[in-house]
Amino acid sequence: MLSRKPYLLRAMYQWIVDSGHTPHIVVDTKVAGVQAPAGYAQDGKLVLNVSNAATHGLDLGNNRQLEFETRFGGVSRHVSAPLEAVLAIYAQETGQGIVFGPEEEPTPDAPPPSAGDKSRKPAGTRKPSLKVVK
Repeated sequence: MLSRKPYLLRAMYQWIVDSGHTPHIVVDTKVAGVQAPAGYAQDGKLVLNVSNAATHGLDLGNNRQLEFETRFGGVSRHVSAPLEAVLAIYAQETGQGIVFGPEEEPTPDAPPPSAGDKSRKPAGTRKPSLKVVK
């Protein structure tokens, strides 16, 4: 099954923007793969303004990564983080948003039965039957 996080992240981002507020994302900088300027995190957490005015090329997880260009201290920087590092998204003005808990690994779909396995027929493989009712 697919992860829900990128879908929830994009939906909450759109809701915050549509409400006229400023979306902020909290990233855990201790997670492997996080690329962000050093010195801005507090207690291993980095709060990022991801509004349209503050970012360029924002990608909210289509490829399991949060990516965008932004400015830190007037210097343009690339920010990238795996979605596992995204802890929350919220509106700066109201604090409303979503805090993400630890996510379980997506479970793969059940493997198809082998061709030689005829012990159980899948549901719905019987021939349909009709009965005339008068």
